[in-house]
Amino acid sequence: MDERVSVISIIIKDEEAAGGVNDLLHEFRHYIIGRMGIPYRDRGVSIISVVIDAPQDATSSLSGKLGMIEGVTAKTLTARL
Repeated sequence: MDERVSVISIIIKDEEAAGGVNDLLHEFRHYIIGRMGIPYRDRGVSIISVVIDAPQDATSSLSGKLGMIEGVTAKTLTARL
């Protein structure tokens, strides 16, 4: 299966969801190229961008699992290289 480079944008609206997000990112760590997190205190949210190089099914799995966490929104942008 083709590996693709993707960016997963994650917005955490519920601070208690951060642990679940970090657990998933740790589970998929072998695909992660880098990540950047920004606490946006004025709005009470945290924003994380994760760049991964992974098969499409792994990318979909991570994004879907992130989106199932209460208080978390995740969207993915993928490029086939």
